[in-house]
Amino acid sequence: MVRAVSIIDDDPAVLGATRRLLRLRGFAVSSFASAEAFLESPQSETTECVISDIRMSGMSGVDLQACLMDRGYDPPFIFVTAFPDEATKKRALDAGAVAFLAKPFDGQTLIETVCEALARK
Repeated sequence: MVRAVSIIDDDPAVLGATRRLLRLRGFAVSSFASAEAFLESPQSETTECVISDIRMSGMSGVDLQACLMDRGYDPPFIFVTAFPDEATKKRALDAGAVAFLAKPFDGQTLIETVCEALARK
């Protein structure tokens, strides 16, 4: 069974590399340059796992997670960030995020984390 993963990141290089990595591993991947674009898409109600940057122009990844929860949809979240800080990490993990990865992250670590997130679902 192919699993649906959505990636939200405003850095085109990270978005493209992450998309390619996951597709090579057999995931059905949708990618978005903003949280708002993701929320406007059908994937916002069907994705099985979300990989999101924390800091983006517009809505943050943590705010995206809260918005989906307010809508009654709670897919597993994996956060990635170039600006890791303990307060944001704690907020994300307390809200149920599976992981909080600092950029640049190892591809194998990401794949293992996605598999862990999907196993929890």
